[in-house]
Amino acid sequence: MGSPADAAPRAGDLTELDELVTRCTACPRLVAWREEIARVKRAAFRDEEYWGRPIPGFGPHDARIAIVGLAPAAHGANRTGRMFTGDRSGDVLFRALHEVGLASQPHAVSSHDGLTLRDVRITAPVHCAPPANKPTPAERDTCRPWLVRELDLLRPTLRVVVVLGAFGWQALLPVLANAAWQLPRPRPKFGHLAHAELPATDDGAPLHLLGCYHVSQQNTFTGKLTPEMLQEVFTQAKTLAAAD
Repeated sequence: MGSPADAAPRAGDLTELDELVTRCTACPRLVAWREEIARVKRAAFRDEEYWGRPIPGFGPHDARIAIVGLAPAAHGANRTGRMFTGDRSGDVLFRALHEVGLASQPHAVSSHDGLTLRDVRITAPVHCAPPANKPTPAERDTCRPWLVRELDLLRPTLRVVVVLGAFGWQALLPVLANAAWQLPRPRPKFGHLAHAELPATDDGAPLHLLGCYHVSQQNTFTGKLTPEMLQEVFTQAKTLAAAD
């Protein structure tokens, strides 16, 4: 298939891009880890067949809102094959999306559970589950072309990007700099409810960048991120996306 830098720009649509993502083997450490997790499994899921491959984006191809996370969870998306599906972070995320009308149901347990997203696509700067949930800078940079191409293909309709967590924010800024939007100087800083409007460089619509604390258990269990706070971010995203 070649490297992401070679393969991603050749994807003609999101269906082709998603298929290419699932076949990526560019990062040896991540390949070894995701496959080991899929072989050994967690005891609670020992009777399930793990996906054990890179996780593509999820959601309609004409989405006006994109949600950018961190990377797949070892026993969540790496098991189910769909972003934020099958773990507690996803439980919080999809419940909030359902509450504001952006998801068809409040739970996500498998890629065949009937869940659909409305006007939202979920993706990540790193598509493989990393050890300790921490991809290296080199792995992040190697994976970057997939996200660049994904946002390029979403460009006709995309109006808002909600970024979950500081890692995703820092990983996304170079992507946007290589896409159709202009980053202000100094670059916008991450924070919950941070908001920056990025002018287009192609005479198209601007992009609204929204920050949100990550839906990790560390944040949700401690109350740093509450369901109400999450719903507030997605309500703002809906409002901004509809304003155009």
